[in-house]
Amino acid sequence: MSTSTAPTPTGRPPRIAAERLAAWRGFLEAHARVTDVLARELRDEVRLPLAWYDVLVQLQEADGHRLRMQELAAAVLLSKSGLTRLVDRMEAEGLVRRTACADDRRGTFAELTDEGYETLRRTAPTHLRGVEEHFTSLLDDHEAEVLARALQRIAQHAREVEADA
Repeated sequence: MSTSTAPTPTGRPPRIAAERLAAWRGFLEAHARVTDVLARELRDEVRLPLAWYDVLVQLQEADGHRLRMQELAAAVLLSKSGLTRLVDRMEAEGLVRRTACADDRRGTFAELTDEGYETLRRTAPTHLRGVEEHFTSLLDDHEAEVLARALQRIAQHAREVEADA
């Protein structure tokens, strides 16, 4: 059943089909619960906060193992101020360092250190085991493909809305 998202003549919000609201609520609950489980496993088994792990992954995957602070904030879905505090703590632990941007004196990069890389290497097996156990093993190949396409389309739409704002 398709539903319209256009405002109704009465000014009331549009009616959303029950199965679509169930998908929304299921997404929210699954995300919250799985994220909590993964965070607890990383904290308990390897003493690393999930947000720190996310920063290390983003920097490891970035060109030159560094990102501008605003790019890193967008990648890890944190506010600029929230990321600044997080990077402060990670820098104090030797996992990342800040470097000045040669092209823009106001710009700053967060860069993965050797110790940060080693921490990521050491903690990845715990996180990846959790992702497999609590997410990917629960989907067959077709479900994973459909879910990936749908979530990519939703994320792309949100990025376009953000860009227009």
